[in-house]
Amino acid sequence: MDFFSENALYIVMVIVLLTWGGIFSFLAVLDKRLKDLQREIKEN
Repeated sequence: MDFFSENALYIVMVIVLLTWGGIFSFLAVLDKRLKDLQREIKEN
């Protein structure tokens, strides 16, 4: 348990970075889907 108590700040930073990465990835995929839908609507 010494590892966790000594490196708690780094563990929290990794968790936060992974969370932000997941949010960014989700928004990028959502943006691509919306652009595809907009393009499809304009074609019809």
